[in-house]
Amino acid sequence: RTAAAANMSRALLLSGAALAVAASAYYVTSSGSSSKSRAELGGADVDIDDLDSADCIAEDDVCAIFDQLFVQMQSVLAQLSQQIQQIQMSGQSIPEPQLRQLLRQEFDRALTSIQDKVFEENDVDEDCLREATWEMLGEPDKYPKAKKAVERFQKLYENVTGEKVVGRRPGGEGGGGDDDKEAARAIEAAVADVSEEKLLRAAEIYFDALTAAMSAIVKRLKDEGKDLRNPSVAQQLQMEFAGSANEAGEEALEKEGITLDTFRAAIEKHSSSPAVGRTLTMLQMKQQQELMALGVPSM
Repeated sequence: RTAAAANMSRALLLSGAALAVAASAYYVTSSGSSSKSRAELGGADVDIDDLDSADCIAEDDVCAIFDQLFVQMQSVLAQLSQQIQQIQMSGQSIPEPQLRQLLRQEFDRALTSIQDKVFEENDVDEDCLREATWEMLGEPDKYPKAKKAVERFQKLYENVTGEKVVGRRPGGEGGGGDDDKEAARAIEAAVADVSEEKLLRAAEIYFDALTAAMSAIVKRLKDEGKDLRNPSVAQQLQMEFAGSANEAGEEALEKEGITLDTFRAAIEKHSSSPAVGRTLTMLQMKQQQELMALGVPSM
């Protein structure tokens, strides 16, 4: 198996299963709307407060829908990671750009199917949800829970595809504009100072903090008498992993003077290093073993 393919898979596992951060549906990642939309994303003149309450999609509805999409796409991501590992174990060589393109295609295909089912289960119209979501994102102080749910969901898509979508707003604003280009240049400059030795040390610190936070969440839920194999509890577990556990990992990196984005970029920079590959695999396996020992079912 090639070092590039192996480390792309590990980077995927790191940004997806380990970081447990979020994805993005087409109406949130796209800068435009579908042809059947009743209002263009860049110019929807709709005020939620002016609509009949029976026709409104509430903030809790938006959060519930995005949370369901997040949990289900996490499972898809885990399955894709396993498929990549099987390809690697068979000795096939897949260039990194081709592998990322394949991941994006499969991820998008699964997302299209899953979001249709989620919309149907929640009895919401896609266009109405789109308009409500944009309206809420335009007033983040008024709808903080919706902003958090959507941007968490956008983050996973960004990690998988490499496309900057977090913070994207109607009309394509944000998520790849001048501010993001400047941030990308800053990350590139910071990565230049991250040696292989520094990356390995940061990875150990990050995974230790992440696993400790995850373990604390699991123990708390068990102390509350909750069954970790119950689907609703499993969903709660994944959501908490995506929140407080992820923050603990970020904070641990920041104490080392490394941001999460720089950390990911450094992994790609050193993707050809056997030592980096071995260390990430070891840390990932160690984390899985510790969580399984606590009774967390595999994804």
